[in-house]
Amino acid sequence: MFIKQTNANQVASCVKTIFLFKDRAKALIVKTNNLTHDRYKPQVKQSMNKRDEISGTLNWYATPPNPVVWEVSNSLVPYPLAVKRMELEAQAIFEGKQPERVWLIEHPPLYTAGTSADKSDLIDPDRFPVFATGRGGQYTYHGPGQRVAYVMLDLNKRQRDVRGFVTALEQWLISTLHHFNVAGERREDRVGIWVPRPQKGPDVEDKIAAIGIRLRKWVTFHGISLNIEPDLEHFSGIVPCGIQQHGQTSLVDLGLPLTMDDADLALRTSFEEIFGPTITD
Repeated sequence: MFIKQTNANQVASCVKTIFLFKDRAKALIVKTNNLTHDRYKPQVKQSMNKRDEISGTLNWYATPPNPVVWEVSNSLVPYPLAVKRMELEAQAIFEGKQPERVWLIEHPPLYTAGTSADKSDLIDPDRFPVFATGRGGQYTYHGPGQRVAYVMLDLNKRQRDVRGFVTALEQWLISTLHHFNVAGERREDRVGIWVPRPQKGPDVEDKIAAIGIRLRKWVTFHGISLNIEPDLEHFSGIVPCGIQQHGQTSLVDLGLPLTMDDADLALRTSFEEIFGPTITD
């Protein structure tokens, strides 16, 4: 898919239809313990997901190769501060003044509304602060115990392929979960990473990770979130990503006694497999 970029207004417009699912525009919105949990192993599918078909050939290394700065913030970061910094970093990356960066943080409890958010999906508007944001997708929750990774990469030096980039982010999350023997899966008709929950009933699955990105001059910002040990009840104040028929889960909810440091190590290892080496700032 080709997106022509001529000015900031057109870029913002393109973001609202960030990539195609089934020829329909849909806006968008990660220490191995050697644990084995058979009930979370992949289920056999009748047909391969379209994005699964291209995930095996992912190589998003930069040209020329340069390591990505890997930064971890250990305190809760207010959402407006994070957005302001991402925008400044994205512009500096485009101008060649700053290296590409992945910024791992946690937020205080809050809801964000993407460019496709439906106000009726905000069930409890007074529960937590609500922030409108320029990323793709609908309503989502961020809070303590959820790892948010803001991904600021220059696709001018990688691949100008928005759908391919989202597939790469999905594979990053799937590979991260694989470190813990959790089978995260894509779904062609909805975004995010999903875990089958057969013990809850047939065809039951819960969302464990979300994706929502924005591009400006082919530099990405916003990114992904992975549920490590958030308060899952906090998701009840919204219809997450506009999907009512499925729930939310986390690594701890799946019975895995993991820490944020465990998840961060797996995230970094899996990121480097797809996007190339990282360095600590």
